[in-house]
Amino acid sequence: MLPNDADPSGDKKIGGSQEWLLWVHLNEYVKLKDEQIMRMRFRDNLLYATLVAFGGIVSYMMSELGKSSEPSHYLYYTFLILPWICLILGWTYLVNDEKISAIGRYIRLTVTEKLGPLVEQQSELLLGWEIAHRDDKWRKPRKFFQFVVDELTFVASGLAALGIFLVMRPESWSSILLSVVIVEGVLLALLGIWIFIYADLRKGR
Repeated sequence: MLPNDADPSGDKKIGGSQEWLLWVHLNEYVKLKDEQIMRMRFRDNLLYATLVAFGGIVSYMMSELGKSSEPSHYLYYTFLILPWICLILGWTYLVNDEKISAIGRYIRLTVTEKLGPLVEQQSELLLGWEIAHRDDKWRKPRKFFQFVVDELTFVASGLAALGIFLVMRPESWSSILLSVVIVEGVLLALLGIWIFIYADLRKGR
């Protein structure tokens, strides 16, 4: 019987029934896994959304460049859009990735501790997959590679767009334009730092 199919109703008291507590904690586990899966799907789609956005903007620029032998400098302002895309989608990606890790950590350290006494088992032996998938020998290289991919997708690509804009920059600079470039560069650097902080390269429980 699935935990959310159980019926704890009746004359059982909330505080005095192990069966009731077991039902509560198992349902908490099910709801947490549902949220974790939903966030995983949303997070992974953000990578594709970033690639699509980049492809669309670059395609637009290439088509406009092909129409004129002397394109306007204002066309290169399009490159200032790309860092904002990286920042918005990258931060949303990072927030969801952190919540996914936080849910897994809560399940491993808290839910198992609650369930252990109720089923008379050591907490380390419960919900084994939550630990097993973090304990294989390739976890650190895999997570490090994912960290590199995230940095390239959301940080390096945005900085590259800024670099191209600086090379193709208009002859005259305004204080507003200079401020935009500086703010984008600083925010991209901060995003890169936060991606490093939440990389979660650790193994085991």
